[in-house]
Amino acid sequence: MFLLHRRLPLLARTTFLCNSMEPALTTTAASSFGGSPRLAALAQQLRMYKPPPSSSFDDDAEEMQADQESAGKVVSQVGFQESMTPVPKDPERFRPKRAAVLICIFEGEEGDLRVILTKRSSRLSTHSGEVSLPGGKAEEDDKDDGMTATREAEEEIGLDPSLVDIVTSLEPFLSKHLLRVIPVIGILKDKKSFNPKPNPAEVEAVFDAPLEMFLKDENRRSEEREWMGEKYLIHYFDYRTGDKDYTIWGLTAGILIRAASVTYQRPPAFIEQCPKFKYPKMN
Repeated sequence: MFLLHRRLPLLARTTFLCNSMEPALTTTAASSFGGSPRLAALAQQLRMYKPPPSSSFDDDAEEMQADQESAGKVVSQVGFQESMTPVPKDPERFRPKRAAVLICIFEGEEGDLRVILTKRSSRLSTHSGEVSLPGGKAEEDDKDDGMTATREAEEEIGLDPSLVDIVTSLEPFLSKHLLRVIPVIGILKDKKSFNPKPNPAEVEAVFDAPLEMFLKDENRRSEEREWMGEKYLIHYFDYRTGDKDYTIWGLTAGILIRAASVTYQRPPAFIEQCPKFKYPKMN
């Protein structure tokens, strides 16, 4: 059974929970984040994060060629790191499209770290009505993944890219049909300056949730499924804000579990379990 439990990299002994910050950090750097020393320290911590490299493979791609449609149906539900997946990298056989999502973190009124989420429009042809992170496919003019994520966030929810300080990117995740999704972590410099303006063609609602929620076993449920003889878990997080109830699951939940693990520098209180991806030979 394949477990997604890994040792998180040490980040030069820096943690945003630490109160022993240098004076320069609490003044100059903090001024860039609405005067918050905590966000300034978090930005410093996350800039040191280096995602692990993607898996390496044998030269014989025929031995590893995937049934991409079958695999895609699984990964779109589970949400897992590409570095954990034996996807062949023969450029003539595997050309995944690239996309990026924005994990936009800010400090809530009670001092907790929160992340901006959206509920997709019920009129969309795919994943309609589901909770997701702002983002989408890369365009030729995008200079990097940060630009893709912030451009899409501006189009979807009216988030001005100048309000977001991109601090790091996580390892790629795989989505349906093996779309390569890059989670980009950004810190919202001034929450008061952000007035959500959801694009009705794409977004039904904009809300935020505590990031630490995705490390806790509270309000979480899971569903066991099987693929090619291997059992795996799909995680669901139930969240209520105001009079609205949301369920965060699948790829979005997987990305947020990883983002919370990196941010808080600890694993979740539950086991993440994905199937072993046994790619058959092509006939």
